[in-house]
Amino acid sequence: MNITFLGLFLIVAGYLIGSLSSAIILCKLAGLPDPRTEGSGNPGATNVMRIGGKKLAALTLLGDLLKGLIPVLLAKIFGQSAIVISLVAVAAFLGHLYPLFFGFKGGKGVATAFGAVLGLNPFVALCAFGVWLLIFFISKISSLSALTAAISVPFFLFFFNAPTAIVGAVIFMDLFLIYRHKSNIERLLRGEEGKLKAKK
Repeated sequence: MNITFLGLFLIVAGYLIGSLSSAIILCKLAGLPDPRTEGSGNPGATNVMRIGGKKLAALTLLGDLLKGLIPVLLAKIFGQSAIVISLVAVAAFLGHLYPLFFGFKGGKGVATAFGAVLGLNPFVALCAFGVWLLIFFISKISSLSALTAAISVPFFLFFFNAPTAIVGAVIFMDLFLIYRHKSNIERLLRGEEGKLKAKK
């Protein structure tokens, strides 16, 4: 595997961009507590919705999505290989999970992973979003919708003949998503996972 200096720079940049926690930054600007200390304790859009309302949650979601999308698009613009592009996607995702700028205590990575997939293959991202909408419409449970959509992505990528490196990167991210949602999964199995409620 031959990675150029530019490729390495883009991978590192992906991690640093991913390390910019939209939830923590926006809550601080809005005069709200650190989302890691309120609600579910997760610095992500769902928890921001609980403590700060829909508008702030939407901005958080957009910020987290862009953290995954922009690094991947930059890698594509600079003509990097599928392997480098995949590593950039993973780096941005890991930056969100383990942010350098916030004590390596980040979110669960759903929106950032989706942004990365959007950059890797927009059509597959659209298919996964359709899965999310369907499950959320039925269950109103954010974690169940996110996990189901995430697990569907490698199958869509394989079906549409995506490069092996990209499929592998998404499977890697899925494993982390499942791990980061282990408490949600335990509550789902017990039938105790709550439905999404938000402040106006």
